Amino acid sequence: MTTESTITVEKFMERALYDPEHGYYSRRITGVGRHGDFTTAPMLSGAPAKAVATWAAEAMKACGTRNLIEIGPGEGQLAAAIMKHLPWHLRYRVRLHLVERSAPLAAAQKRLLGSRARWHQTPAEALAACAGEAVIYSNELVDAFPARCFQKTPEGWRELAVATDPAGRVDESLMDAAPLPASSAFRDDHPQHQRVEVHDSYRRWLVDWLPLWKAGRMLTIDYGALSENLYHRRPRGTLRAYLMQQRLEGKQIYQNPGRQDMTADVNFTDIMDWSKTWTHGTTLRPFSEFISPTIDPRNPVDHALANHSGAGGAFMVLDQACRPPEAR
Repeated sequence: MTTESTITVEKFMERALYDPEHGYYSRRITGVGRHGDFTTAPMLSGAPAKAVATWAAEAMKACGTRNLIEIGPGEGQLAAAIMKHLPWHLRYRVRLHLVERSAPLAAAQKRLLGSRARWHQTPAEALAACAGEAVIYSNELVDAFPARCFQKTPEGWRELAVATDPAGRVDESLMDAAPLPASSAFRDDHPQHQRVEVHDSYRRWLVDWLPLWKAGRMLTIDYGALSENLYHRRPRGTLRAYLMQQRLEGKQIYQNPGRQDMTADVNFTDIMDWSKTWTHGTTLRPFSEFISPTIDPRNPVDHALANHSGAGGAFMVLDQACRPPEAR
């Protein structure tokens, strides 16, 4: 994974996370949960699955579809729990589709779910199997996409690049001025030297398959904020890594490529801007508000997840309806 050439942070993340032989998600992920490199909210509490199940049941009824798609389902626990919490009359009629590109994670999902789901490599494949009509959800998907990193300089925004020599020494540099990607991050009044991230790979991926979506609703859950709030007191941006539950920052994030997760917070203003051609009826709310009807008052973990000062405020829930093809 080491190279003497200089590459963008996005390219470094792409290789570190998705290289077919050495990438973290492709081959090396040790699992999700207490014994893995990171833990997701649905693995700590049943409240998120109950909340998504309630949302999915209402959305499928309103849209008149039995197709339910999860993109990036981890080890499958969330999908299994959602199926359990769906109303009994819907549970055995729903057609569950899972979109997963990681071979180790897909294997774990199949062990858990067996014949209750169909697997696809891409959202386009899943939508083709659903004739374009489906209710779609994801949890901590966007942050798994490689991000471009930029720094504000007196001459304008410059993209961050990294070089790692054979001895493992890392050097960061700024690339020459070039056209910027479409992002609300550059519209905000940031101070000099501020760093920001743009999930441009997610934008490219999203606009590739959204035109194939004909009807339904989509729920996106992830940690992040609107553009104007994302970098408050974060001059070095949000890029970081996780290795065995330990958070790494600065140049440490480049030290274990392929052995750790790398991530950045999600700019929800960007997601709404990028998808507006194909969506409408958009609502964005804190995770705490989304799961509050389903928490167990006797469970301290549920209270922690619903706390707006913690995970309940760090995560956001974006709900979007599919814009009819004739209205695009």
